[in-house]
Amino acid sequence: MSDTPSSATSSQAQLVSDIKAVIADAEEILGATADQGGEKISALRARIQERLRDARTRLAAAEAVLLDKTRAAARATDAYVHESPWQAVGIGAGVGFLLGLILGRR
Repeated sequence: MSDTPSSATSSQAQLVSDIKAVIADAEEILGATADQGGEKISALRARIQERLRDARTRLAAAEAVLLDKTRAAARATDAYVHESPWQAVGIGAGVGFLLGLILGRR
């Protein structure tokens, strides 16, 4: 099963959400261990803080790419609907019918 553009975008959005949760959890752990002493803990905290900064940078880049892809998909859909309105209505009706059948069986 290959990824369609919308499922790829959806999985990317889920990945961004998951990364945000991991970053928030790591920051909470860092805050909870702020009063812990020792050379090893200090070194570990510094390493984690550096990796969190890197993760935030990558996350911002991933969000920008995701936003650009979403906007491009919206523009392409809009252009297609304007070029072929009756085909778009037919496709929408077909998808709605299939969803109705699937959901009606539950």
